[in-house]
Amino acid sequence: MNERLPPLMTVVVGVSCLSLGGLAWLGQELGWYRSSRDGSQLLDLLQNPPLDKRGGRAAPAPPLELAWNSPMAKQCPAVDPKLSRQLRILARKLPRLISRIPTDPSNFGERYRHDAYGNPVDPTPRVVVLHETVYGIQSAISTFLTPHPNDEDQVSYHTLVGLDGQIVQVLDPSRRAYGAGNSAFRGQWVVTNPKVGGSINNFALHLSLETPLDGEDADPDHSGYSEAQYDATAVVLADWMRRFPIPWQNITTHRHVDLGGERADPRSFDWQALQRRLIALGVLRC
Repeated sequence: MNERLPPLMTVVVGVSCLSLGGLAWLGQELGWYRSSRDGSQLLDLLQNPPLDKRGGRAAPAPPLELAWNSPMAKQCPAVDPKLSRQLRILARKLPRLISRIPTDPSNFGERYRHDAYGNPVDPTPRVVVLHETVYGIQSAISTFLTPHPNDEDQVSYHTLVGLDGQIVQVLDPSRRAYGAGNSAFRGQWVVTNPKVGGSINNFALHLSLETPLDGEDADPDHSGYSEAQYDATAVVLADWMRRFPIPWQNITTHRHVDLGGERADPRSFDWQALQRRLIALGVLRC
């Protein structure tokens, strides 16, 4: 059998080879080509081209907001050796002190790596939002355990801290809690649902303190939180600050990040009590 191709066939094959070569070159120039070590195939990439290097469509920018100046920056108390020893012992016990609950999946989500417009976003936690429960801790836990099919009813935090210092993990920090709706912090938010605006939930951790009995109302303040709550809160925050790139300046409140102006929590919060503890734990230096 003659293995030589007819002249016309030779031309067709040659053009095909040039076309594939050109596509491969173009793909390489555009950053489409990847080594076969990661399993990518040129055909797959041609069928599913990646986003433009600039990302998807431009996402709306968050509205202007007041700058956050942490109340902990107003003074710098010295390290209290007794408090430091007490809290470091508590910190070592933290893994055993945490109780976990099976939060219903309707009350939380996964952290997004792209916003609603196709732009890549960083889901790494970098801000902590402090809240209060308004009612007792058991009421909050019951809410998280209950399925909520309607978006407006869905809510969760990552951690609850009871009046007695009880620490309840509602969600692992890797998950996205529904702690703040329409919200922004230092000019940042992520729009995952254009219908409801942007939110910080994709890169935030949420901690809520159990409200004392005299705070189960809409008054602007109450008797405040217990020493045990501040101890437990500081230990949890120190753990988060070490695990993630969260500076102490990025510990803020639901009141501050809420763009609707409807939130006031946590009311009667003693920032100096928290500051003394974070300094004693070595995660805040001023």
